[in-house]
Amino acid sequence: MNLDYDYIIIGSGFGGSVSALRLSEKGYKVLIIEKGKWFSSNDFPKTNWNLKKWLWEPKFNLRGFFKMTFLNHVTVLSGVGVGGGSLTYANTLPIPKAKFFNSGSWANLNSWETVLKPFYQTAYKMLGATENPKLFSADLVVKEIAKDLNKEHYFEPTNVAVYFGEEGKTVKDPYFKGKGPDRTGCIFCGACMTGCRHNSKNTLDRNYLFLAQQLGAEIIAENEVYNVSALGDNLGETGYKVEFKSSFGKKKYKSFTTKGVVFSGGVLGTVSLLLKLKGKSLPNLSEKVGCNIRTNNESLVMVTSTEKKTKNYSKGIAIGSILHTDENSHLEPVKYGEGSGFFRTLTMPSVHHKFVLFRLLGIVALLIKQPIRLLKTMFAKNFSKRTTILLFMQTLDSTLRMKLGKFTLLKTEKEEGEKPNAFISEALFLGKKFGKKVKGVPYANITDTLLGTPTTAHILGGAVMGENILQGVIDKNNNVFGYKNMMICDGSMISANPGVNPSLTITAITELAMSNIPVKNK
Repeated sequence: MNLDYDYIIIGSGFGGSVSALRLSEKGYKVLIIEKGKWFSSNDFPKTNWNLKKWLWEPKFNLRGFFKMTFLNHVTVLSGVGVGGGSLTYANTLPIPKAKFFNSGSWANLNSWETVLKPFYQTAYKMLGATENPKLFSADLVVKEIAKDLNKEHYFEPTNVAVYFGEEGKTVKDPYFKGKGPDRTGCIFCGACMTGCRHNSKNTLDRNYLFLAQQLGAEIIAENEVYNVSALGDNLGETGYKVEFKSSFGKKKYKSFTTKGVVFSGGVLGTVSLLLKLKGKSLPNLSEKVGCNIRTNNESLVMVTSTEKKTKNYSKGIAIGSILHTDENSHLEPVKYGEGSGFFRTLTMPSVHHKFVLFRLLGIVALLIKQPIRLLKTMFAKNFSKRTTILLFMQTLDSTLRMKLGKFTLLKTEKEEGEKPNAFISEALFLGKKFGKKVKGVPYANITDTLLGTPTTAHILGGAVMGENILQGVIDKNNNVFGYKNMMICDGSMISANPGVNPSLTITAITELAMSNIPVKNK
């Protein structure tokens, strides 16, 4: 058959971008379909109060790149747009500890730590990873806490995808021998997660996607795939038809044919689409679709300083340091740029208790015990300058199952282990220590306090690796069981709990998967 493309990639995040470049290098004709928008530096909002430019919710005409999804057991923060999560993530690129490579459904499929080692290095190079050269106020408070806990040796700067160079100075491509775009030295404004307006953050549109386009890869933005069906037979050996529609306004429906398909829409995009397709056009998909959903067992605690001569806690990069509190846990101080105080509308004082009534009574008790401090945090001026978000993560494992909902697009059910917990005692302990040093009070997301459901920026799994179709959705090479020339390369393939920011691992595993695909026969 005369097909339109060799590969169509659904989504342009870390997995999709790597796939686009490596397949293009091997001579394949590649199309990437992305439901979000293209963003240049000037398109990003100055603060997250500009909801139209920041939030993604098309039905309300919000066309930004940051999405919040409220599920039964967890609130998920994710990215949308050409470059996927790289547009809004905090640049951090840690390699997980050994436990990650030896647990979960993929544990016995490969010697993962050894096999992935060179691909982690490739990912570091491609993403321009380097150690953060400067620590600022929020980092230094966490460093003090490390000293208090006798854990100074477990505090360190982060490896991040940022071009530092000379602050504010633009230079010719420093990464790809002149084939990449110009870059500008970071000015440490802290606005990494509201989109870098200063051309310093190494987002995927400035490396993998940029280079893939030079090799002929095409990108269609603002369009969402709604159906994938096999051509000729039910296994996809002769190819697929991919149908998509515009993301905004009047729906325009289009389709292309392709020899192969790579799902790279992230957990929320890929798993929800696979669940729909299993019920109609791709019935041979594994029954494990939607299973083994994980978070990094994390907690987000927000602390606002009430010091009279407060330091600028928004200064620096989004996450500039990390404290390893024990073998399973670590803490990262997170910053938003000056003026980005939208999250104050979505938070409440953090009180831990099994029952919501007692949590609310705990807030009342705080108001009685510390009325001035609590009111100062609620109505603080220059909110983002005074505020630090403490991201606490653990490698302790538990899983959920994701299904299509009757009243919502997706729902979750408890699968194995303890359900995600908004009340991690270690996180609150560290939040209180930070609060004591800056004269602040720990806050959490409203859903954490009212519903007991935590917030995560790292939803993983749902299309995990397994030895066969009964144990997973894909094999160790990311090929989908039940179909030919179909792969999954995004966070949904992560088959154990990394306990750290997963972007580097998604990149490395996709690099490995693409290395197994042969060069196209001319």
